[in-house]
Amino acid sequence: MSHRLGDVVTTALRVLDDHGLADLTMRRLAAELDVRPSALYHHVASKQALLAAVADEILARGARDLPTGDWRTRHHAAATALRDALLAYRDGAEVVAAVQALGPAERDPRLQVHEALTGLPDDVRRVGATTTVIFVLGHAQDEQLATGAASAGATDGRARLDAASFDAGLRLIEDGLAARVALQG
Repeated sequence: MSHRLGDVVTTALRVLDDHGLADLTMRRLAAELDVRPSALYHHVASKQALLAAVADEILARGARDLPTGDWRTRHHAAATALRDALLAYRDGAEVVAAVQALGPAERDPRLQVHEALTGLPDDVRRVGATTTVIFVLGHAQDEQLATGAASAGATDGRARLDAASFDAGLRLIEDGLAARVALQG
């Protein structure tokens, strides 16, 4: 059976969701697609390239149009959409964080956050977008790790971080950005 890159990525997302990142191997993916592992290399050059394609798909599926309104409203919406995209797949935050750190991803989650901060000085937008994405990735990873630990019976299941702590963190970032703009005059 012949597969396209889209089939490979869709199946990889399913394996990720069903088994987690540790079990998303080229061998398992090939078995799911009923092909030899070597056949996957017609679509992706390496496991890192596969993870980059999976990360890009996670971000693409989670992309949302920014609302109208002030920069705080747009920023909050962009960061929340990113968090939702990461949490939509088991270990989604870990995949995207690893690909952002190691490359080579096509999609950069900082771009939409940077766009959301339109109206602020360029240097503040750049730092604000990076800071926001690092916060969102870390928060989502913590949430996913806690969920995994609870489902394995390793914890009592009480979440340390949730949507309320996420919103509070975003407000702190937004207050910091506003303070930086006010200092710059």
